[in-house]
Amino acid sequence: MNIDLNFRDHPDADGFYDKMAQALSAPPHFGRNADALYDVISECADTITINAANEEYACPALRPAIRAMKDCGNVKWVRDEEHSLLRSDFGYDLPEELIAQTPLEPRNSSRLLCLDRKNGSITHDRFYDLMAHLKKGDLLVMNDSRVIPARLYGEKVGSGGFIEFLLLEPKGDKVWEILVRPGKRAKPGAEFIFGGGLLKGTITDIVEGGNRLARFECEGSIYEVLDKIGQMPLPPYITKKLEDKERYQTVYSRESGSAAAPTAGLHFTEEQLAELRANGINTAFVTLHVGLGTFRPVKEDEILHHKMHSEHYSLSEETAELIRRTKAQGGRVIAVGTTSTRTLESIGTKYGEIRACEGNTDIFIYPGYDFKVIDGLITNFHLPESTLIMLVSAFAGYHSTMNAYRTAVEEKYRFFSFGDAMLIL
Repeated sequence: MNIDLNFRDHPDADGFYDKMAQALSAPPHFGRNADALYDVISECADTITINAANEEYACPALRPAIRAMKDCGNVKWVRDEEHSLLRSDFGYDLPEELIAQTPLEPRNSSRLLCLDRKNGSITHDRFYDLMAHLKKGDLLVMNDSRVIPARLYGEKVGSGGFIEFLLLEPKGDKVWEILVRPGKRAKPGAEFIFGGGLLKGTITDIVEGGNRLARFECEGSIYEVLDKIGQMPLPPYITKKLEDKERYQTVYSRESGSAAAPTAGLHFTEEQLAELRANGINTAFVTLHVGLGTFRPVKEDEILHHKMHSEHYSLSEETAELIRRTKAQGGRVIAVGTTSTRTLESIGTKYGEIRACEGNTDIFIYPGYDFKVIDGLITNFHLPESTLIMLVSAFAGYHSTMNAYRTAVEEKYRFFSFGDAMLIL
């Protein structure tokens, strides 16, 4: 017996089980779940060859069914390698007026699109009502990285020519990997001054992708100097000036080092966090310093050829214990943002458990990834064809995610860094 399955044709479980019931001549009492499917297949005398295409696009509700079919001794699972994950699959049309240019006041007045991970259903709410969707014993895991004012405007020593630096990642004592514009002025050995001489930078090398290494000289801490003369590295789609630098920081940020904000956390206020904790919702922190990966688009048509830039993360024993305890007591671990997700899943994938550690990660999460740690996700609405919308699609399911984005456009949600939020449970 041969069964052809293309998971792009089955946005939900009902259509899949209809097809399998017909192909297997299942009895009327067929239960339409993974255990029932396993029983029906196992009772077949013949070998069943399942030709599976686009398995990565299967909705989360079908993951148990896929595992059940693969576990059957009389199933030959044949993966159709001709169907690739394409960058264009993650595109959507977004009117420019829906790109949020300024943050809302108060922070938690943003809208909240609630997506059911099991069935793809959508409801609408406000972020200040987040408590209504959580349960006592849930754990919110947040990225406490703080954005540094990493954009510098200066001049070249000698010629006075304009230069722009964007500090991405520290590489040693006052040595940073940077983006530079215009690049032709930043050859090795070139010197630049910023803030009227408060900071001096010398290009020491050209590295991967045309980035530079620069050695800086200043009195005292470079972070103190950046606080005086640096500008917030707002994304290019935000064209309005940010009046208050703290609105591009989360209220719980404390570990300086990011070149962009972990924007899902921008919605929380101190008062809301206190309310959540008072109602039995626990909070924990990880640190992932957002770097070049945020600025690097996916250029390859087949996304599996895309390479993520490595970013530094750390997770404390206190957070590790909170996660282990939450899991043991049946609570849900809900990641606040894609950076928290990447940190937790990097550790879960590397060690097979959550433990206190630090390191670097270039994990690329896309449809087909088997989540090890998180049970829920709070996130913003991301750019088309970005690695971030691919991560969300991996967690919520491809069809459900793209439908949610279409709905958000129709309902005129605000998009990107200063935009509205999505809750996936």
